[in-house]
Amino acid sequence: METTLRGVGVSHGVAIGEVRHMGTAVLEPPAKQIPADEAEREQGRARQAVEAVAADLVARGNLAGGEAQHVLEAQAMMAQDPELIADVDRRIAVGSTAERGVYDAFAAYRALLANAGEYLAGRVADLDDVRNRIVARLLGVPMPGVPDSDEPYVLIARDLAPADTALLDPTLVLGFVTEEGGPTSHSAILARALGVPAVVALPGAGEIAEGTVVAVDGSTGEIFVEPSQEKRAEMESASAARKAALSAVTGPGATSDGHKVPLLANVGGPGDVPAALEAGAEGVGLFRTEFLFLDDSKQAPSEEKQVEAYRAVLEAFPEGRVVVRVLDAGADKPLEFLTPADEPNPALGVRGLRSLLDHPDVLRTQLTALSRAAEGLPVYLEVMAPMVADRADAKAFADACREAGLQAKFGAMVEIPSAALRARSILQEVEFLSLGTNDLAQYTFAADRQVGAVSRLQDPWQPALLDLVALSAEAARAEGKSCGVCGEAASDPLLACVLTGLGVTSLSMGAASIPYVRATLAKHTLAQCERAASAARAADSADEARLAAHAVLSGE
Repeated sequence: METTLRGVGVSHGVAIGEVRHMGTAVLEPPAKQIPADEAEREQGRARQAVEAVAADLVARGNLAGGEAQHVLEAQAMMAQDPELIADVDRRIAVGSTAERGVYDAFAAYRALLANAGEYLAGRVADLDDVRNRIVARLLGVPMPGVPDSDEPYVLIARDLAPADTALLDPTLVLGFVTEEGGPTSHSAILARALGVPAVVALPGAGEIAEGTVVAVDGSTGEIFVEPSQEKRAEMESASAARKAALSAVTGPGATSDGHKVPLLANVGGPGDVPAALEAGAEGVGLFRTEFLFLDDSKQAPSEEKQVEAYRAVLEAFPEGRVVVRVLDAGADKPLEFLTPADEPNPALGVRGLRSLLDHPDVLRTQLTALSRAAEGLPVYLEVMAPMVADRADAKAFADACREAGLQAKFGAMVEIPSAALRARSILQEVEFLSLGTNDLAQYTFAADRQVGAVSRLQDPWQPALLDLVALSAEAARAEGKSCGVCGEAASDPLLACVLTGLGVTSLSMGAASIPYVRATLAKHTLAQCERAASAARAADSADEARLAAHAVLSGE
């Protein structure tokens, strides 16, 4: 009998197939004491396992490339954390085996994350995955993971670690569903990069029996268990129509009456460029530069290394716009040489621009490298600062850009509510705004972007979030400047129309979403988008806002 479940749709498309569950195993080693003379040998075993797991994660990242690469490199750094390793050594010295020492040390670190204001709770899945990989290697047992199947299937898991998501084979994994996670979790971001339909934050997904046929709609978040033939035909027809619409619309982003809305790509490094070009991106709206800094947490990359990486991306978009975000470190992306240790709440501490202003040499080197990388290229370079709180922040960043001799537009990211509320003031110092809707939602609603339990507050359709977008766009229009969106909100085609109606001047997203957004914008006039935006802002919840906008745009 057909039943319907609803989670959070995070990656467009339809998948119909049999369920396969992520492999699980109990990886808690027995607690037994070892003689003192075996401690050194056990410590050596633990270190070898840590290094092997870290090397494997880096290798998986190199194979996957793009967005996945810097996520997996960050996981490798987590495995090699000096404090964690020191704790493992201490536990082994007082009698634990290597595997038990690792297990208990990670458990203690896990508790620390939970007590760090919950911002880092979203990294618990990553931490658990690292622990399991190390313990499995020490125990000599296979690491539980993606099921072995010759036939395509829909994957169901409690959560998916980046190491698993990054190497999913789209020819076998038709789509996936997780019980945990949120719209901006690593699994969601990597699913969009892969182009695999996905639904997250679906409680009880693990109770769907192995082999059950399900139909997954990654756009609406609906899961149909044992769908009828009529439902299958309806979803397949809708999917085919969607694909036809995608291939029929090409060229720059615009509404049906010709209002231009440049569609840009979010990239994490040179590896993401081919997909962006194939999708017809008109430039880059968010070039995350953290990937360069994750290789070595103890020191910043050299100026020469930075110039080479930046130029590889800039060269790919001649006459295009490339917006570079300077290093956004801190909180869930700590760097030993830059971010303070033992902050009581890293999300509310020294992160983003605050870290860079405390280390002006790091900022100066990055800005100089960007200036050199753009020399002689016909590219429109724009550079923006993360986590700008007020006009003083914006001025400090603009001054640093000028001192470095950077010939580019300087901008500020709007990720803190104060920046949206005082956007016009900030625009006295910079030339553009870029809305990071993921963090803006997190700080607006005090809701960790990685925690499934609060995913409704991370929904970019929340009217309060739309109000802040509107305030920013209105301020930019009043100052004759631009205001783009580079958060995950831009990847929702319906919401892209609403954002356009709110006055946003460009949209940046993962490459896989660009065709969907282009085709949807092309079906509606600017006036329709404006009416949909007004209807969404007048609602009292995210669901009501979505339905109200859909009613306007569908003519209901």
